[in-house]
Amino acid sequence: MLRIQKATISDAHVILEFIKKLAIYEKLEHEVTADLESIQNSFFGTNPRVFCLLAYWNSVPVGFAVYFYNYSTFLAKHGLYLEDLFIDPNYRSKGLGKALLKALIQIAKDENLGRVEWSVLDWNTPAIDFYKTLRARAMDEWTVFRITQEDFC
Repeated sequence: MLRIQKATISDAHVILEFIKKLAIYEKLEHEVTADLESIQNSFFGTNPRVFCLLAYWNSVPVGFAVYFYNYSTFLAKHGLYLEDLFIDPNYRSKGLGKALLKALIQIAKDENLGRVEWSVLDWNTPAIDFYKTLRARAMDEWTVFRITQEDFC
């Protein structure tokens, strides 16, 4: 029934579709500029720096987790940063999100990484409540900053 596997280049179109669905859920579809070629290049090109796990339910792709490696100077260890986690609404409450997070945690354990981190929109209480069931802690004392490409100096 449930299967988690690392995405391959043949899954690029699936990743793109999940990105679009996530953007709609987060009311950010106007920000999506990703296309099939950019997904193929960034996930599967020379020296990829971003990776994806796909969740399948009865051989149907129903969710994804996009992640990359970061680094903690305090721990002097790499960590995993979960950029996006999305489960198709028709397949929620089946343990798929938990399975994806556990797969990421297993990668962190296997690679002796220091932590797994992610951000969540403050209005997304279903996700926040779900993360708390996994013993995740909010880092309320931190504020996210961003400089976008058009503002690069």
